[in-house]
Parts: sequence; C-alpha cells; structure tokens
Amino acid sequence: MQTAKSIPSQISTLKNLPTLPHILLTIIAACNKDEVDMSDIARAVEKDPSLSSKILRLINSSYYGLPQKMDSIHKCVTYLGINAIRNIAIGASICQALYPIEGNALFNLKVFWWHSLRCAVLSRLISKEIRYNNPEEAFLAGLLHDIGRLVLWVNYPKEYAGLLKEHGDRPDLLLAGEIRLGITHCEIGAWLLDRWNLQSFMVDAVLYHHQPTDKISNALPLVQIISVANALARTNIPDHEDVLGIAEKLCGISPLQIDEILSRADEEVDEVARLLGVEIEAPSDREDHASINDEEKQAALVREVRDVSLLLGTFQNLLDANDEKAVLSVIHQGLGILLDVKDIYIFIYDADKDCLVGKAVSENQKSSVIADLIIPVRTGQSLLASALSQAKPIILSLDTPDHDPAIIDLQLIRFVGKNGIMAVPMLAHGQYVGVIALGVDHYESSQLSEHGNLLNMFARQAALSIHADQIRRSSLTRVRTERAGVSSEMARKVVHEVSNPLTIIKNYLRILGMKLSKQNIAQDEISIINKEIDRIAHILTALTSFSKTAPLKAAPVDVNAVLSDLIKITRESLKKHSGIEVHMDLNPSLPDIISDENSIKQVFVNLIKNAAEAMGGGGNLYIKTRHISGRIEGDSTPGNGADPGYVEVTISDDGPGIPDEIRSRLFDPFVSSKGGGHSGLGLSIVHNIVRSMNGTITCESEEGKGAAFIISVPIINNSKS
Repeated sequence: MQTAKSIPSQISTLKNLPTLPHILLTIIAACNKDEVDMSDIARAVEKDPSLSSKILRLINSSYYGLPQKMDSIHKCVTYLGINAIRNIAIGASICQALYPIEGNALFNLKVFWWHSLRCAVLSRLISKEIRYNNPEEAFLAGLLHDIGRLVLWVNYPKEYAGLLKEHGDRPDLLLAGEIRLGITHCEIGAWLLDRWNLQSFMVDAVLYHHQPTDKISNALPLVQIISVANALARTNIPDHEDVLGIAEKLCGISPLQIDEILSRADEEVDEVARLLGVEIEAPSDREDHASINDEEKQAALVREVRDVSLLLGTFQNLLDANDEKAVLSVIHQGLGILLDVKDIYIFIYDADKDCLVGKAVSENQKSSVIADLIIPVRTGQSLLASALSQAKPIILSLDTPDHDPAIIDLQLIRFVGKNGIMAVPMLAHGQYVGVIALGVDHYESSQLSEHGNLLNMFARQAALSIHADQIRRSSLTRVRTERAGVSSEMARKVVHEVSNPLTIIKNYLRILGMKLSKQNIAQDEISIINKEIDRIAHILTALTSFSKTAPLKAAPVDVNAVLSDLIKITRESLKKHSGIEVHMDLNPSLPDIISDENSIKQVFVNLIKNAAEAMGGGGNLYIKTRHISGRIEGDSTPGNGADPGYVEVTISDDGPGIPDEIRSRLFDPFVSSKGGGHSGLGLSIVHNIVRSMNGTITCESEEGKGAAFIISVPIINNSKS
C-alpha cells in the first residue's frame, strides 16, 4: 500500500469507478427512448454512487466554469442534457466491460450499493425529521460517504483485499487497518469531494462520519446526520441500543422515531431496487458473490458495449455535427467524458502545404495559442508527424531514457505542462486527416495505453467525420462555381434579349422628342422615361457583372497601400456617419502580389461597404493582413519552382452576423441578408473577382457575433486571363 503522502498525488488521476451493470442498462435504455423523461434519468442516476460522482465531477469542473457549485443530480442531468449523460454512462460501461472487478467475494458491489443507498435515504429522512434545510444535500452526502472505499478497492485491490479478508465484517477494525496503511477511506472520500468542488459541509460529513460521538456532538448538523445514518444503515448491529442513543444525542430523535424512519427507508430502498430490476439483499454471514442473474446481466452489458459503443453517445454526436467547428468541439468534449482527459489539442492535416495546423477547440488561453500553429509533416521529425506516418498512437515522455526528442516536441511538452504527450493519428480511408495530441503524465500514459482500442475507435470515427465535412465543403464550392456559370449564361441571354427592345424604345423616344417642340409639356415625360430606361440598363449591367470579370491587368500591387488609401478616405465618414471605428493590423513585411489593382480595390470596397451596412448602429471594423507560405487550399495550378506563398486579408466586424441559412449560399447571386432592396450581387461579384485571381474567399460568422471575410490571393497569379 502507498504511504499517506503518495496516495493523494495518485488519487488525482484515478478515474475508473465500477458501476452496476443493470443500472447502466437502465440509464442507457432511458436515454435512447424517443420521448426522454429527464426526471426518470435523474432518478436512475442518483441511485448509483459511482455514476453520480462522475457527473458531479464533470459539472463542477473548470470545463463548465459554473459560477455556483451544483450538488443536485437532477439539476446536473438537466444542465448536461441527454447526450452528455448518455456519454458518461457509456464511458462507465466501457471501463466496466474492459476491466471487470475480480474477487467480488471480498468486495461485493451489490452490498456497497445497498449500504450507500440506504445511508442516503436515511440521511434524507432524518433531515426532514429534524427540519434540516437541505435534505437533498444530505441524500447526496450519504450516497457518497463511502466513495473512498470504492477508490481504494478499484485502484489497490491486492492491498485492500487483505484488510477486507481480515476485517470485512467489522467497520471499526477495517478503519483501524486503513489508518495503519497510511490513509482512510474517509480522508480519500473527502479529498475527492473537495477536488470536485462540492459544498464544504458535505466534504466535512464524509471526512468525519466515523469520528466518536463526543467529538462530533458540537459539529454542524450535516456531519451529525451522516454519522447517524451510516450507523443505522448497517444490519446486524450488536450495539443497537448504543446506536439509538447516538441518534438521540446527536439529532434529538427518539427510538420510536428511529424505528419509523428505518421502516420507511427499507420500503424506499426496496421500491428503487424493484424499479431498476436489481436483486439486493442485506449482507449476511454467508459468502457474498454475484448471482447468476448478475453474471448474465454483466455478460449482456459486455456484449452490448462491444456491439453498439461506436453507434451511441459521442460517436452519434460526431455524425450529427454539421461543420468542422462542431466536430472538433464534440471530439474535445467526448475525450474528456469517455477517458477523463483534460489536455486535448487537435491538429488538422493540410494536404497542399503538407503540414498539421492547430485548431482552437475551447475558450481557454492554451487552445487559442495552438490555433494556426503549423507543424511540418514532410520531414517526419516531430512526434505528431511520426504518429501520422506510422498510423498508430505514439507516446513521448521525458522519463524515457536514452531518447533525444526533437525541439518542437520538447516545446509542446513544456507547453501542455505535463511530462509527456500522446499523439493519436486520425486517418480516413488511408488519407491523413489530423492528429489528436494529449498531454499526459506517467499514470495517464499507462491508462490511455490500456484503453488503446477505445482510443483508436474514437480517432477513426473522428477522422471520418472531419473527412466527410471536408468533402461536403469541397462539393459545395464546386456546386457554387457551376451554379455561377449557369447564372452567368442565363444573365447574358436575358440582357441580350432585353437590351434590343430598350434600344428601340430609346430611339423612338428620341424621334418623338424631335417632332415635338421644346416647350411641349410631353418633353418632361419623355425625359423621365429616358432616365428610367437608363436605370434599367444600369441594373442589367450589374446583373451581368457578377459573372463576367474584365481581363486582369497584371502588375505588382501593394495590398497594404491599397487598404491604407481606402481607409484614409473612408475612416472619417465611417466614424462620423455610421459610428464605426476602424482597426488596422497590417503586416509591414507583406510582399506585393501580381494582380490587377482596380479589381482588388473593388473587392475591398464591397466588403468594407457590406460591413458598414451590417453595423447599422455602429461598431468595430477590423482589417488584418499577413503573408502565408505554401499554396492556397484547392489551388490546382501547376507550380514553377519555389512557391512564394499567398497574401491573406481578413475583413471582420462585430455586427449581427449572418444567419446560417444565408451563409451557406452567401456567394450565390441574388442572395442577401440585408433586405431593403439590396440585389445580393455584391458578394457574387467579389467571389468572381477573387476566383479570377486564382484566390479564395470564405466567410466565418456566428449569428449575433459578427462576420469575418478571409481573402487569400497568391503572390504570383498563374491565371492566363
């Protein structure tokens, strides 16, 4: 057994607490119903101490960052939702299926569950009897009061088995044995509850529930309630009269009241067991072992987990995610729930540049630092590149002797703050998709290696989801191009057919005007008609310009200078009339591009104008330029030696954003989110100009949080137009 000093350092990484198979089957079945009742799920979850502890740890962790601690299972279930609860249950199932507990003759989970639930029910009934202000808090403290025993058994089965064999039927002697080994289940349980950010009085109740009566007689009520409930929850109590005396001394409850409470508790425990289909019985002198029915249910759970684990929980969420951002978010949350991993970083493979690009998947500062971090794959010298090329997870630890890691790997290890990194490759149909980098210490490294099959299955499903999104976006670009071509041809035909009669009408009007005297009142009407015809002609010109771009006059263009000149003449107007502040972040070493200055200026004017119109009540306009090496994604033009890269310009605002239904077809002609007579041609024109430069333009927007347009133009334009 470990010393008291070393055990807490390992407890922080202990994860796998066993759970009764029938409870898990009940929860999974409830979550998969067409019409889910959250109350039913909460009632099932709160009956199991292991699963309850997983949910409480998750909801009160920094991942959610709730302003107040949550200690109600029903509130947790409602807040997390069906998907998260189902994932936690499946994660617990997989751990149980892959690592079944041996030696149930010494530690029977059914008995542990029976005692914990009985203590919880008694705690709630006693609380109501003495009018304690939070009976549910007492129920939860009673449910978790012995969680330290479960931790000791699961993680130190050999050492703890000796104590159970010798003192399993005497809690006082068992506690004394724990003290000799270095730490008690009370201390471990309190330490865990404190780490899970539960209410401090609950922590105290777990810590002191075995203390002598005279010591806790002046403690706060919750400590006294749990102490009395724990004593009453045991069967075959030889000192029954002493227990009744303790209950009366600490809680002021008479023996008659205790008998009534015990009777009600037994009824409630039996009813819960009946609803869950759990065979329970009080501990007896005979050897405790799992019943045949339990064994059959355990085997059924193993089969179910192995058959459907890929189709449920996080895997289903991956399939439902509708874009790369959603997929990455599910990967991050899924790994956290299924494997209790905290330091998760995702890199997506860029085939054109043959590199891995970091992606921001959470709001924390480290994730934002990783965003856009580039790791070359061609050289294969980094851990992440090696994992991708070898198509298998690789762990690098600073504890590995005789190993000289690459500097980039040392930087990543120092960045995550652990002594090692596990790189898990993501491949789809043999193609590189990306790498998941997990910060690990020695214990986590061992645990993740043992979960290798689960980790590989998860990575494959994640890769397929990302790959499917990449194919979808590529297809959307192709469809948009084809649609623009069809619209272009249709527009030219319409313009041709309409222009002829308009010209004839103008000619006849001119002849009519010549026949009339200059003083004739009809001359005014003729002038108005001519102006309206000219306006129609202007509209027709705009109709064709979205698909027909004038030939480019290729010459060196200083993009920073173009943007600076535009802002010089528009900044004052934007601020005075629209209340818009302009913020410039121009890369001073930005190279010139070989393109057409008037065309690129038209692109910027349209985007700045659109942003200003979107921020009707004022706001901020951000303009940023940068130089990126490599080739633009999707650029299929032949190279000619060293590629000088491309210029990226981002024009963003903090306006209302663009609705999802509009954003997916934003660059199609006649699509606009502004209304008010806008034709919806501006962005189509911009799209075609950028495309004629062999560049790309994309939009990132979230409704209510502004929009960002990213234009990428190659420094050397290989277009023949």
